[in-house]
Amino acid sequence: MLYNLKNLRDTQAIGQTVLLRADLDVPVKGSVIEDDSRLNAWYPTLQYLLENNAKVIIVGHLGRPKEQFTLQSQEFRADPKFSLEPVVNWLAQKLNVTPTEEKIGDFNGWKLSDSVSILENIRFYEEEEKNDPEFAKRLASLAQIYVNDAFATAHRAHASTEGVAHFLPSFAGLRVMQEVEVLSKVLETPERPLGVIIGGAKIETKLPLVEKMHNYADYICVGGTIMGNEEMLLRVAHQKPEHKSVLIMADAVESKMDATAESVENFLQVIQDAKTIVWNGPLGKVEDAEWQKGTLALAEGILKIPAYTVIGGGDTLGFLRQKNLLSRFSFASVGGGAMLEFLAGDRLPGLVALEQK
Repeated sequence: MLYNLKNLRDTQAIGQTVLLRADLDVPVKGSVIEDDSRLNAWYPTLQYLLENNAKVIIVGHLGRPKEQFTLQSQEFRADPKFSLEPVVNWLAQKLNVTPTEEKIGDFNGWKLSDSVSILENIRFYEEEEKNDPEFAKRLASLAQIYVNDAFATAHRAHASTEGVAHFLPSFAGLRVMQEVEVLSKVLETPERPLGVIIGGAKIETKLPLVEKMHNYADYICVGGTIMGNEEMLLRVAHQKPEHKSVLIMADAVESKMDATAESVENFLQVIQDAKTIVWNGPLGKVEDAEWQKGTLALAEGILKIPAYTVIGGGDTLGFLRQKNLLSRFSFASVGGGAMLEFLAGDRLPGLVALEQK
């Protein structure tokens, strides 16, 4: 395995206070959580800790608040748009408790029970993304053990994802262990042929994966906003990879908002004998019903192939969930950027911090 992580199951949390870095970054409209998949992904870790008589302080973020404060600021106020209150209410309902606002050490937050507390959005503090050591030390002072079960932020070296691990015994949560196990297998010992489909936006973050997989995968199919950027792909295609792979790119419809039906058919023909398929990113602008055809046809086609299927990326998962197809895929990674960087072979700081020393 690519990482030799300290596993939560290897420690006893009995009677100890645990700082749990969880993935709380869910889509919220008004005060309603539109998709709680990320919350459900780490919830078993909370249950495991509570079953082992731990006291748990949950820390996480929601979105990217524009207004930030220092830990010592007297002007701190939570922007309702980015407050974790909807997540607190979701968790309170799961635990059948009533939350109350309270100060937790130096941090604003809520007490849900004698065993569970949660801090307000950690990105309200400017020290978080700066990975300020003193800030991380203050966070660490709240607990005796640190557990990270937020794979989606494992590629960020922030105070709550990396800095805290320097001050406490640190372990990987149940979901993080599962993500690393599945994605490591894809990189190290996939059942071949291995087909990789890369779509979505943010071309600059996708190209390293295209380059990596050109050296490793058997088939690479590229779509999304990278369509029309032939120069970038030709640079990759003209490399001489150690492992010979087929690399094809989708053609876009006239609006450039979706892949053509012919392109989807070509993708499916190329990967039809794959035993492992990895897919990250839709082929079109799926938030508009008019441009969902390519992505939907691809999803339905993949599901007819008898392969182990790994999918990731928030837009992809959200679309498949909307179409009631998500559960039919073998594994859905909660990481978008983290999944891409992991598969591109990058060392993720949030995981490095959890390795056996």
